[in-house]
Amino acid sequence: MAKKEITGYVKLQIKGGQANPAPPVGPALGQRGINIMEFCKAFNEKTKNFIGKPVPVIITVYKDKKFDFIVKSPPASHFIKEAAKLKGGSQEPGRLIVASITKKQAEEIAKKKMADLNAHDLEEAVKIIAGSARSMGIEVKE
Repeated sequence: MAKKEITGYVKLQIKGGQANPAPPVGPALGQRGINIMEFCKAFNEKTKNFIGKPVPVIITVYKDKKFDFIVKSPPASHFIKEAAKLKGGSQEPGRLIVASITKKQAEEIAKKKMADLNAHDLEEAVKIIAGSARSMGIEVKE
């Protein structure tokens, strides 16, 4: 089978199960000549278990205007805010701590994100999540 020629990649972050032709999806895909409704239906079907959560997606665009896409898990910051029951992080991270999560919560988040993290084991993944929390002004308690 001949290899398809890739013309580019489009990276977007869309709420799970809520892709529609409005910006940012429509303009980003329209300029590449992709069938926007076809993408929206496929994306919404694939992300219905992430309804309302921001989901990063990488779309591979081929020369014949066909496409493939890879759905990642929601960002760690989303899970951290969810665990800390916050709308946003600290205005002054490093100086002002706005909330805290437990090490167990950080472990749960690390397990959800493990496929997307650059870590060899759960212990390293927890450190990455703890670092993300710290940069948001959220401390991780034992």
